[in-house]
Amino acid sequence: MADRTAVPATSGSPQRPATLPSLTGLRFLAALLVFVYHTSYLVGPLRPDAPITFFADLDVAQPVADFFLPAGRIGVSFFFVLSGFVLAWSSTPGDRITAFYRRRVLKIYPNHIVTWALALWLFASTTPVEAWLSNLFLVHTFSNRADIAMSVNFPSWSLCAEVLFYALFPLFIVLVRRIKERALWLWAGGMVAGVAVMAAVTKAFMAGGAPSPFGDLTANQEWFGYAFPPPRLFEFVLGMILARIVAAGLWPRIGLLTSTALFCLGYWAALTVPDPYNFSLTTVVPIGMILCSAASSDLRGRNGLLGSRPMVWLGNVSFAFYLVQGIVVFYGRPEVLGTRTYDTLPAIGMLIVLFLANLLAAWLLYSLVEQPVMRRWSRSRKRPAPGTAPETAQQVPSQSKGPVRSGEVV
Repeated sequence: MADRTAVPATSGSPQRPATLPSLTGLRFLAALLVFVYHTSYLVGPLRPDAPITFFADLDVAQPVADFFLPAGRIGVSFFFVLSGFVLAWSSTPGDRITAFYRRRVLKIYPNHIVTWALALWLFASTTPVEAWLSNLFLVHTFSNRADIAMSVNFPSWSLCAEVLFYALFPLFIVLVRRIKERALWLWAGGMVAGVAVMAAVTKAFMAGGAPSPFGDLTANQEWFGYAFPPPRLFEFVLGMILARIVAAGLWPRIGLLTSTALFCLGYWAALTVPDPYNFSLTTVVPIGMILCSAASSDLRGRNGLLGSRPMVWLGNVSFAFYLVQGIVVFYGRPEVLGTRTYDTLPAIGMLIVLFLANLLAAWLLYSLVEQPVMRRWSRSRKRPAPGTAPETAQQVPSQSKGPVRSGEVV
C-alpha cells in the first residue's frame, strides 16, 4: 500500500496534494542495499556449514562480502530517515491520532505476522517462547539477548524501531511544527550530531559481552548502536525536519547527481572508519540530501527514472521485499538451491535468480496480504461532514513550488 503524501501545512491556505513518486523508487533502492548485503554472506545464520554467497572463489567472495558489509546498515538507515520524511510530509494539523495508528498498524503487522508465521514453521520452531512472543509484538530488540533480538524472521528487527517511531510521531510532529523556519537547519544539524553522539556512547560506554560476529564491536555494542530502537530516533526526526525544510522552500538547488556523489563518498568512508561510526554517521547527511533533492525535483515536475512506473511499482513492494529476505535468502537459498557455489559469471546469474525469487515472494505478499488489508481497512468508513476533507486528504502549503497533483508514494 502506498500512503498519500503531501507537504505538511505550516501556513497559508491549503492547495491540492503533491506527490513524491521518486521517494517510492528510493525505497526499493534502500531495500536492494539490504538484499546485496544479505546475499554476500559467506555462511548463513541458520546453517553455519552452508554458504549464502554463490561465489566459489574465496578471492572473489571475501572482497564482495567486505564491500557490501556497510550496505545493509546504510539501507536500514535510509529507511529510518525516509520514514520520518514521509510521515511528516503527509501529516496535516487536525489528523486524528486513531486514524494514523490504524494505518500504521495495518501497514506493518499483517506482512510481519505472515512472515513471522512462515519463519516459525520453516526454521524457528525451537525459538523460546519469550523470543517468539516478543518478536510477534515487535518489541524484541529492546532486549540485548541475541536469541531474542535476532529471533524468528531476522529482518523484522528494524520494525521494532519503526513501531517506536510511530508511537512517538504524534508528539514529535507537534514539536517539529513549532520549530521556526530560520531554526530548521540548526535542528537538522542537531539530529546529525545526535547520531554522532550515539556512536560515541556506544563505543565508550557499552563495551562488554561476547565479540560481535559482524565487526570489531562486542555483541552489546552492536545491539545498542544498531538494533536498540531509541538511538535510531535521531535519524527518524532528521527526516521529519528535512520534510519541513523542503516544504518551506528552503532546500537549495542541489541535484541528485551531487547528492549521489556525496553518498558514494560516505559509503567509501563507511568502508574505512571503525564500527560503530560506519553504521549510519558517514552516510546520514548524503541520504538526507538525496531525499530532499528527489522531493524537490518531483515538486518541479521532474520525476525522472526514480518516479517512473517500474520504480514506483518496485517501491510499493519494497516493504515485502525486505521482510521476505530472511525466508528466501537465509532459508530458501541453502534448502532449495543447495550449497553449491559457482565460478564468477554463473554465480552472478544465480544471484539474479535469487533476486527474482525474492521479488516474486514480495509481490505475492504485497498482492495477497498488504494491498488487500490496506484497501479494506486503512480508511475510515465514516463519511466526512459536509465542507470537510476526508481524513486521508493531504494538503499543500502556499510555500511549495512547481506543479502538484494528487497521488501516492510510500
